[in-house]
Amino acid sequence: MKILQLIQKPQNRGAETFTCQLSKHLIQLGHEVQIIAIFSGKSKLDWDAEIKDIDGTASNRFLDYKAWKNLTKFIKDFQPDIIQANAGDTLKYAILSKKLFGWSTPIIVRNASEVGQYLKSGVQKKLNHFLYKNVSRVLSVSQASKKDIIHLFPFLRERTFVLPVGLESKIPKTIKLMPQEVKHIVHIGGFSFEKNHKGLLEIFQLVIQDEPYLHLHLVGDGPLRWEIETLVKEKGLQDSITFHGFVNNPLDFCKAADVLILPSIIEGLPGVLLEAMYCKTPVVAYNVGGIGEIVNEQTGYLIKKGDKNSFKKAILKVLANKPEHKIENAYKMVKESYMNSKIALEFEAVYKDLLK
Repeated sequence: MKILQLIQKPQNRGAETFTCQLSKHLIQLGHEVQIIAIFSGKSKLDWDAEIKDIDGTASNRFLDYKAWKNLTKFIKDFQPDIIQANAGDTLKYAILSKKLFGWSTPIIVRNASEVGQYLKSGVQKKLNHFLYKNVSRVLSVSQASKKDIIHLFPFLRERTFVLPVGLESKIPKTIKLMPQEVKHIVHIGGFSFEKNHKGLLEIFQLVIQDEPYLHLHLVGDGPLRWEIETLVKEKGLQDSITFHGFVNNPLDFCKAADVLILPSIIEGLPGVLLEAMYCKTPVVAYNVGGIGEIVNEQTGYLIKKGDKNSFKKAILKVLANKPEHKIENAYKMVKESYMNSKIALEFEAVYKDLLK
């Protein structure tokens, strides 16, 4: 098969990272894959070939005729059997290009979050109704994501499948988090409203009231980072929190942590929890999106969304007594069900079924 993967732009984000990882495995399975971006980007992704872009204009994304035409040229040159849209504006650009220029390649879209959390206005819902009417398959990252999109658009029921994110088989390196004499709480995620950094700081303040000798590490970058840095200074927490920015070695931070936390307010199926489980690090997370499908009483600590006190108690419990049975259960689950070598076969099966 020839598969064209559409991404928003070269950026260090879960959707783009997984697209590259999946594509490498698809090539190993004997398929031909190209990755094309809607917009230009400066980040270096883990992809050996050139990632060209269609010269999209973010300020004109609803009338971006030039980019739609450029996408059509890529499709005519490559002649893919399947086009997969991976988050952001990729579905919109693919459908509008197809409608305007009349090409016939089937479009698959990855649903990596909960669409219903973002569609607030009637106009947004009508636009997305039109877009999803024209896709051949929806590949949802979790059962929660699937349920959400079918609730919004019931006509997708027979076209929606659950295919999770996965991990690469890598051995994390041993790094030392500073200061060495304290225990370390790690959060990995972009600085966006979904990741709820303000709520995270409130939880951390509750925790250090009982256990002051702790350090919080914030790994990631994003548009809200400056706001959170300012808030940390206002709260007088700068000596207890380190901002690491984007890192190329998130697994190493997972391994070095005493506990990984994720108090997000919107999620699909966050790969960072799987990474922590793979590194045998205990996890505490809010029960949003598909998190409850991997975090339960056997594999970690699942907290009701917004319950900061229970979140605090779970962190303190982990730090006081490492939950070895949960850690081993979580590691076994990831190794058996969430490795990319296995998940790529599931994607391949969906592609083949569609092309029948």
